[in-house]
Amino acid sequence: MGRTGIGCGVIGTGYMGACHAQALARVGHSFEPALRPELVAVADAALDSAAAARDRFGFARATDDWRELLADPKIELVSIATPNVLHKEMALAALAAGKHVWCEKPLALTAADARELAAAAEAAGTTTLVGYNYLRSPAVAFAKKLVEGGELGAVTQFRAIFDEDFMGPASFPFSWRCETAKAGTGALGDMGSHLVNLAHFLVGPIAEVSAGLATAITERRDADRQLRQVENDDVSETLVRFANGALGHIGCSRIAWGRKNGLDFELYGREGGLRFTQERFNEIQLFKPAERADDNGFRTILTGPPHPPFARFTPGWGHGLGFNDLKVIEAAHLLEAIALGTPAWPDFAEGWRVEAVVEAIAKSAAAKRWEPVPA
Repeated sequence: MGRTGIGCGVIGTGYMGACHAQALARVGHSFEPALRPELVAVADAALDSAAAARDRFGFARATDDWRELLADPKIELVSIATPNVLHKEMALAALAAGKHVWCEKPLALTAADARELAAAAEAAGTTTLVGYNYLRSPAVAFAKKLVEGGELGAVTQFRAIFDEDFMGPASFPFSWRCETAKAGTGALGDMGSHLVNLAHFLVGPIAEVSAGLATAITERRDADRQLRQVENDDVSETLVRFANGALGHIGCSRIAWGRKNGLDFELYGREGGLRFTQERFNEIQLFKPAERADDNGFRTILTGPPHPPFARFTPGWGHGLGFNDLKVIEAAHLLEAIALGTPAWPDFAEGWRVEAVVEAIAKSAAAKRWEPVPA
């Protein structure tokens, strides 16, 4: 298949909007996508921010009207990297316009809204992808290969945490992330959703949950120095039972001092186990029952060219990838799916399944009981 262009538009110019734009601009440097991104337009509520992103990444134009971006027939792929509350409206409009949609997580504020989006995506017949980028690392892909190949035996246990300290200081300002109407849940939806997606990726569907949520810092000052009530959780801890019978735990915190990108997981099977931490995401630790008495612990495996798609970035073992490279891999996966007409994953259907688990966790915490996850 010859390489042809695909017009791209990005809505949102913050942290993740910049990641999406950079990934689209760089994907051809490491991959040979059949569809080459053409950066047509970038939108932001603040026109000066949109203009700055246009100049930084090489978009043809900037606008402060995302509907104008969607109306452009040159744009076939839309990236949505806005605050959570805007995802549903924008994604529904993009699907109705016949666009492929790359939406940051969480897909929506409620499971019902996410299910509506999944149904709209199926009806539209276009390609969708939700930005759960942590499963794109070569080390996590290697873990998936080990599990699927039976190297660890039947999975018995999965434990994962995602801890950061960006909201640790009580002086950290109140923002939309503290409002349920704009963010939904707090650490659970923002960070715990990544763990749910990883659990689905590595182990399988979660059948039921038993959870607790806590808000440690109940008030924060807004931009006007007014005290505002924090409406969602700082900390979430959940026991999970998988449909295949495995047990697990997922926990997250946005106030865990010393953790910067502390996404860690452990996975154990009948014949071995593995450990991973995102803060050292170019390596993974593997344990297999020892054949020698003096060789009986985890061994560290540095990722390298045999761990796809590591070699797309560097030919040297242990040279390492960076966070933004995960978005480049994500973009390459999306472009391949669009070009070949194959499913992308995690798509909007998986985005709904994640939100169904998140909602079950919130219900469990409120009711103080085990809660089934809707199928």
